[in-house]
Amino acid sequence: MHWAREVHWAREVRGASRGQLSFPLIEAAVGVLLVLGVACGFALGAPHPDGSEKQVSLYASDAATLLAAGTAGNATAFDAGDGGTEETGRTAVREAIDAALPANCMYRATTPWGTVGYPRPPGVTVGTATAPSAAGPITVEVWDA
Repeated sequence: MHWAREVHWAREVRGASRGQLSFPLIEAAVGVLLVLGVACGFALGAPHPDGSEKQVSLYASDAATLLAAGTAGNATAFDAGDGGTEETGRTAVREAIDAALPANCMYRATTPWGTVGYPRPPGVTVGTATAPSAAGPITVEVWDA
């Protein structure tokens, strides 16, 4: 009977020397990692698509073409020569571009009637387009806000 006690004691010592994590502790650790992963995903955000330069270039081309099409015959709604002021012409250009571009885009347009829009910030992707018109060239720069 003496040998049976030694075997039982050996099993207890062997089992006690091995550490085991409880299953709820493992579940909690996995849950914390999952929550941190989702939080980091929201904090870092999604990268911009590679086509953003192409997209703002298309926006600029569309806006320049729209403004150039409105100058047929050199008598346009933008022209300040028909009793309007130069500010009226700029306001008309600003309204036309605001209607043509999405809300998340900013622009700077150089026209024969002056320059309208916002100063371009450094380090942004800019799409530029120039369209000929009867009154002179129209250059539009567009970037994501």
